[in-house]
Amino acid sequence: MRRFRRLRANPAMRRMVCETRLNAADFIYPIFVAEGNNIMKPVDSMPTVYQYSIDDLEQILPQIADSGISGLLIFGIPEKKDELATEAYNDKGVTQQAIRYIKEHYPDMLVIADVCLCEYTSHGHCGVVKGDKILNDSTLPLLCKMAVSLAKAGADIIAPSDMMDGRVAAIRAALDENALTDIPIMSYSAKFASGYYSPFRDAAESAPCFGDRKSYQMNPCNGREALREIEDDIEEGADMVMVKPALCYLDILRAARDRYDLPIAAYNVSGEFSMVKAAAQLGWIDEKRIVLENLTAIKRAGADIIITYHALDAAKWIKEDKLFSKIGTTILSEFIQ
Repeated sequence: MRRFRRLRANPAMRRMVCETRLNAADFIYPIFVAEGNNIMKPVDSMPTVYQYSIDDLEQILPQIADSGISGLLIFGIPEKKDELATEAYNDKGVTQQAIRYIKEHYPDMLVIADVCLCEYTSHGHCGVVKGDKILNDSTLPLLCKMAVSLAKAGADIIAPSDMMDGRVAAIRAALDENALTDIPIMSYSAKFASGYYSPFRDAAESAPCFGDRKSYQMNPCNGREALREIEDDIEEGADMVMVKPALCYLDILRAARDRYDLPIAAYNVSGEFSMVKAAAQLGWIDEKRIVLENLTAIKRAGADIIITYHALDAAKWIKEDKLFSKIGTTILSEFIQ
């Protein structure tokens, strides 16, 4: 009989043999910036998450700066939307102005800019629409214009999430042609057509007006296809790849980690966040313990970067536990005791 319990005998022993350690630097925090003034609007389906106007970003940016997390992922919400998403690549658009504001006041803050048309189109789809079809190749030039505009505004990383075929190669070429060769691409490579996105669409005001996104986002049934998508994005020039959502797709994350050596991000999406928040508000679960167990599972499966709405809370809990232990331990030891 092997005595596995010998290595679980006390907190110090468990800390010493801990295999997966969370750190605040693992996390990226998504923010929603709305056009207008004096906006700090709660997202009802995402407790503790808000839309902010640029003049109210100081409500959240100092918290991000002081948290120790790696940076933020920015989504813009324009006042005007049209069929060709012209505000997405307007150099004076809300997202571009927000990035410039952040870089002026927090020059060391890492800003990842989401590249997708859905928040900017009147129909809510991620590409150019003709009839009931979303046109792949006609969308690529608009994504390229958006990526270049956001990079020129100061974005450190461009993150295309649209799931159009060939967009990584097109965006890479556009960035290079505009002397933006040092801007990396974090591609949403394996992005599934998931039911877990509903709260995000409330936050970003980006729900499609007709149909769904199953013709461009991935079928949740297909794992091998996800690896082909990731491989193709790498060949097209992606510097980092992403699996989205995270918790229901840990098998994809693990398979990608075993196969590819690029940095891999996982997006702990809005529905995953809101379920935890709702259950915690009802007193059904221990929020801290569940959040940190979820995030540990994502990292254990292979994520180098975790995009999560829990980022600020998780970073705070990790810091508190380090101070409490006085030995720099990680949060994992806390919730398994």
